[in-house]
Amino acid sequence: MTPSRKSRKPRPDKSQPLLRQLAAVPEMLFAGAFRQQYGAVCFRHGNAGSAIEILVITSRDSGRWVIPKGWPMKGKKPFEAAAIEAWEEAGVRGTVKKKPVGRYTYLKELDNGDVGPCIVDMFQIEVTDISSDFKERDQRILEWVSPDEAARRVREIELKSLLVQFEPQGRKKRVRG
Repeated sequence: MTPSRKSRKPRPDKSQPLLRQLAAVPEMLFAGAFRQQYGAVCFRHGNAGSAIEILVITSRDSGRWVIPKGWPMKGKKPFEAAAIEAWEEAGVRGTVKKKPVGRYTYLKELDNGDVGPCIVDMFQIEVTDISSDFKERDQRILEWVSPDEAARRVREIELKSLLVQFEPQGRKKRVRG
């Protein structure tokens, strides 16, 4: 008699791009609810004072361009979690708005190998303090770029749109330069 095997759920081929992996096992996408994350649109005024620059950072795993973001934190409000992520991932602090400036969705590869859809609520942070001594300093590259360049660098379509159209709340309209 052969021992019974537990049925294993299919796993995607990790050598394929994320969307191809999902196409092979579409049930993974709909297995759970959307997960919530909070992100930061960190900006500063450029040398001329009117144009703004947005901070983009590389992800720790793939090295692709992203913005600081992370999971909800117990005892912290969403805008506070976004500010903490900006500090830990990029070493920046500043004035954070309590209301989101937008949101985007993306597919996140989870630690267990599954892929789950995430919704990221974005909070504006006008950066006033930049430190070179922060938690993930040796794991990321940081660059200040124009909103258009930030949009070109990130992968997620909704985030591209948010960045290219970004207007700081409570400020005069930005001048493209």
